Amino acid sequence: MKFDTLLFERRDSIALVTLNRPDRLNALNLQLITDLRSAAAAIESDAGIRAVVLTAAGRAFCSGADLMGDDLLGDPKRSRGENIGAGLRQHFNPMVNAWNQLRTPVVVAVNGVAAGAGVSLALAGDIVLAARSATFLQLFAPKLGLMPDLGSTFHLPRLVGTARAKGLALLGDALTAADAAAWGLIWSCVEDAALQTQAESLAQRLAAGPTQAFQRIKATFNVEPPHTLNEQLEFEAVAQSKLGDTADFAEGVQAFRGKRAPNFTGK
Repeated sequence: MKFDTLLFERRDSIALVTLNRPDRLNALNLQLITDLRSAAAAIESDAGIRAVVLTAAGRAFCSGADLMGDDLLGDPKRSRGENIGAGLRQHFNPMVNAWNQLRTPVVVAVNGVAAGAGVSLALAGDIVLAARSATFLQLFAPKLGLMPDLGSTFHLPRLVGTARAKGLALLGDALTAADAAAWGLIWSCVEDAALQTQAESLAQRLAAGPTQAFQRIKATFNVEPPHTLNEQLEFEAVAQSKLGDTADFAEGVQAFRGKRAPNFTGK
């Protein structure tokens, strides 16, 4: 199975999916989002696949949404915020939901940086391993004047607690893989050279396990009060749409493209 921005390999009952835009640090553009949705659909329709490994090519797992292109923000008939809200509802949210709701267990191997939506994509998996050199960054607010989305406001407080979740979202400080494991954000921090081997080993264990039990475990764990992921995704889309129309977001995009520090005004 071939995709423009993914590598997809079937090894017996395991699917290995690799983000493959290393020149863009695997940033999520429309094509990568589309390919991820298609890969999830292919996995879901293949009863012979019993576990999945999701990782990335190059020196980063995923640097977040691709703001250098215009395919996510370029509809001139909409404001920036309207484009963001439409993009979340039509593309990003269905993609992360498709991965979160896969019947098969998903092992995520985070190699290098996971930033913004890259963190959310990783957390859509079930068991997350990270290379010791990997880092997790929530740069929405300090760099772009936005808030975390793609389910991060759902996952972060549930995994690390509200205090740490707020600190990550408000400050944008880098969280090392070792601290991410210690905080409970991920399953384990492993040595860089062992990341892929350990991820595939876990997938093999899962592929050999009770598939129906795993499916019910996932379905049960994915429904938590006070919000389901779907409710939280819609909440994020509404809030992010409003933030996308702020002057600070416009400044953040310009600063990002100009490779300079943003000058936010609070407007």
